[in-house]
Amino acid sequence: MNHGIPSSIPRLWILDLDGVIYRGSELQPHAREFVQHVRSRGDIVRFLTNKAAHAREEYAELLTSFGIPTSPNEVMTSGYATALYLAQSGAAGKTVYRIGESGIDRELSAFGFRVIRDGEAPNAQIDYVVVGMDRQFNYDKLARAQKAILEGAKFIATNEDPTLPVENGGLLPGAGCMVAAVRIATSTEPFVVGKPHTYALEKLLESTGVSVEQTVVIGDRLDTDILAGNRIGATTVLVLTGVTTREEAEKASEELRPDLIIETLGDLLECT
Repeated sequence: MNHGIPSSIPRLWILDLDGVIYRGSELQPHAREFVQHVRSRGDIVRFLTNKAAHAREEYAELLTSFGIPTSPNEVMTSGYATALYLAQSGAAGKTVYRIGESGIDRELSAFGFRVIRDGEAPNAQIDYVVVGMDRQFNYDKLARAQKAILEGAKFIATNEDPTLPVENGGLLPGAGCMVAAVRIATSTEPFVVGKPHTYALEKLLESTGVSVEQTVVIGDRLDTDILAGNRIGATTVLVLTGVTTREEAEKASEELRPDLIIETLGDLLECT
């Protein structure tokens, strides 16, 4: 790992969303000012979220509503990364049963996949089962996913986040809860696309042309954001506006330990 913010520019700043930029409907302290600051000096900003509930366009609209003007091309979701991974693996045009929400549908459909939703095409041959955050998860969805996987469909998880940070310091169950249910029901391990796996980070580096030495990954989770950033060799920054405490970070193993711990993104304004 590195031991500070890299000095060479331009830099690529890859920021998580939940717990870093906002919690639910609450913009986090100094998030808008920090993004404005690094953009104003020519740095590149990309947003990388493990959530797949919404499409990139919707996250761009949300960020813009917070006063952080953003285009869809500046956002990478685990849903988009999943569609990109499957398409680049030669699976375009295949049939996907999804446990998830509209964002997964939109991203997969844009790549030409046939997406089967709840109650549709009960006898269809399913090639892939993609599991993400689903606030309407139920027994019937679990049973259909189980049947498809046991009959040979490949099991893909957008991410395994156990919790989702929301307003007022609260937490809700995350996509990892749905993934765990399907794993137990099928005795099958999924291929996980989202953080801490590095696929999405690697695609962001490719698309921007910035070297890993000039890249900073900012997140609020040690076992996803920080681990993924450490795995690719980027500088990693833990912000304490999300789910991780300073005590947890200081006691973490080497692979989970960030290069820098900050209270809010405002702390970075003083050193960038």
